[in-house]
Amino acid sequence: MAIFSSKRERRIWLAVAIVLAGIYATLGQTPAIVAALGTDLIESAEANLVFALLILLVVIPVFFVDKRLARLEIAVGIGILAVFLLTWLRLGSWEERTHLFEYALVAALVHEALLERRDNGGRVPAPTLLALLMSLLLGLLDETIQYLLPNRVFDPVDVAFNSLAATVIIGSRWLFRQLRAWVERRRGRV
Repeated sequence: MAIFSSKRERRIWLAVAIVLAGIYATLGQTPAIVAALGTDLIESAEANLVFALLILLVVIPVFFVDKRLARLEIAVGIGILAVFLLTWLRLGSWEERTHLFEYALVAALVHEALLERRDNGGRVPAPTLLALLMSLLLGLLDETIQYLLPNRVFDPVDVAFNSLAATVIIGSRWLFRQLRAWVERRRGRV
């Protein structure tokens, strides 16, 4: 029996591994990265806008390239994205912002991989809840690793940011799936 249900699932899990490796490999380096880039650049509105656009360039192809979206789905997506970006801009520090992006991406990828497996006939009980649990545990692992590093600490606030990001993105993705099913049912009736 194959480990993955499809080539796409394998690519998504590989993406999860690469993202986590990037997160975990830079845990001890965040202060040095911020110092190298400069606080003024990191805190500037322009840099945040560019970073937000880069996020869109990653998220859109991964999740929506093969799907035809209805107007209602696009409207809801723009609303969710606006709330997410406003939350991003309101956060006080670059490190808090990175938690929001990193664990939203991890959670979305884990969720997508589990859905791909289920859609290909694999047994995945409650993929949305399983993805949320896995994402929360990966965020907790992040902070546990930091506890072991000499220049870092375990921060419950960061665990909360990781959890918030995972919950918002997985909840949004669940909402999208429900909305898509509703739209498809309506189209079938017309």
